[in-house]
Amino acid sequence: MNPLVAVCQMTSIADKEKNFEVVRNLVVQAKERRAQIAFFPEACDYLADNKKDIVALSEPLTGSTVYKYKSLAAEHDIWLSLGGLHERQSEDSEKISNSHVLINNQGSIAAVYRKIHLFDMDNKDTGVRLMESDYVVPGANITPPVSTPFGKIGLSICYDMRFPELSLTLRKSGADILTFPSAFTYQTGAAHWEVLLRARAIETQCYIIAAAQTGSHNKKRTSWGHAMIVDPWGAVVAQCGEKTGIAVAEVDLNFLENVRRNMPCENHRRTDLYPTMNAST
Repeated sequence: MNPLVAVCQMTSIADKEKNFEVVRNLVVQAKERRAQIAFFPEACDYLADNKKDIVALSEPLTGSTVYKYKSLAAEHDIWLSLGGLHERQSEDSEKISNSHVLINNQGSIAAVYRKIHLFDMDNKDTGVRLMESDYVVPGANITPPVSTPFGKIGLSICYDMRFPELSLTLRKSGADILTFPSAFTYQTGAAHWEVLLRARAIETQCYIIAAAQTGSHNKKRTSWGHAMIVDPWGAVVAQCGEKTGIAVAEVDLNFLENVRRNMPCENHRRTDLYPTMNAST
């Protein structure tokens, strides 16, 4: 039987304890449905509405929140993908890292990826201003795919999905699964969420697992939801709606290999003519 994975959806608020209880309940549901890993969205630890609180609530990866996540993974014998935790680098820092933390079923951190593409929007015409760089330091490295019992996982976060170079680099490095834990705004989600995820699946021939924030977090922020799992042929094989919950699907690595064998795009990639891609891979 192929391994099962669970993609999770929630509505984070500025209360870490309440958010953790939601995570705990979703982990229990995932385990009851025999998933070996549960994928959680960006800002699953908390989502505040101002820079001061965003930074003030942050913790290092040695802090109590990550400790509780590690204990939860070990208790339920399940891997956890925690996309976009607010990681404090030092006590006096005015900026944090947006960090995707992968925890194995023994409760140990298997990998950390710090978001490299920050979402900065300062549109004078629409009046929309969302500047992630005001409080986040961009990551400096791509984390190599992580070997797991259900395939090699490439780590990304939300806005990264708009940059196919990262996905293709992870694919070339051996990824079978690409993850995009997200907190997509309602407007951009309605327009681009599914089409971007399916495009990344088709061009990389990888499974795509995209956990999502959903609903109204505060007066300033509403997320799109529709967490989903896409197979390497580009078909949506599991999807949440717009409420807190999970969706479960198989990861079939034999199917993945068949897709790659029958449509051998990687053999035809002209990296000799793609200087930027060639330099990055």
